[in-house]
Amino acid sequence: MELDSGTVSIIQLGWSRLLKLDDTAFAEAAGERIYHRDDDAELVTFVRLFGAEAIVGPGWALDAAAELDGDNLARHSTLLQLTRDQGGRGLGAANLYFCDSLPALNPRDDAAVSDDHAFAVALERLCPPDDTAEVGLSDLEHRAILVDDAQAPPAPFAGAGYAIWSGILAHMGVLTAPDHRGQGHATYIAKVAVEEAMAAGLIPQWRARTDNTASIRTALSAGFVECGSQTSVLLSK
Repeated sequence: MELDSGTVSIIQLGWSRLLKLDDTAFAEAAGERIYHRDDDAELVTFVRLFGAEAIVGPGWALDAAAELDGDNLARHSTLLQLTRDQGGRGLGAANLYFCDSLPALNPRDDAAVSDDHAFAVALERLCPPDDTAEVGLSDLEHRAILVDDAQAPPAPFAGAGYAIWSGILAHMGVLTAPDHRGQGHATYIAKVAVEEAMAAGLIPQWRARTDNTASIRTALSAGFVECGSQTSVLLSK
């Protein structure tokens, strides 16, 4: 599956703005690397997107990165080593996925979909703290929660939502209660959120840590296409 060329252009614009580059930076950098110096940056970030690369950070980090190829810079361990003397702390390496096709979504008669904030909070209480913090479902303005309404009171068991980045990208998050994982609920509710995002004129984006096979599997099942990666470290100030 490939993305439409117009979708690619929109994603390139969105990420150019996220990294505080010129709007056309990614579109004009096919096969090249963009160096953006920001000596006040709190992060060193390396992004690969549709064959282009960009690294953003202080001048010393850019100088060191110039000696390394993209495969090395995309490794979390490389950026940690590069920033070690500056107190670099890992934020991780992740793959970037996008989609521009409406998902096939069949109605379900075993659950209801709600955007009630209380259900998002209740779902988070069922999940490990690390998962809850990573997704931040209850803080997302746009969300959809799968609820078992046959129970009294109704019980949430999976949810998805998105934050709007650069006014263009719908950055997705999905959370499923541990007892309900591996049953396709995450894929279903992700498709609901994708449908809502696309109806709002946004490009759905999924970021999955490279070691999170469950998240990667869900992204692919929901119709997303891998298009790049992001690796970042936090600098001590």
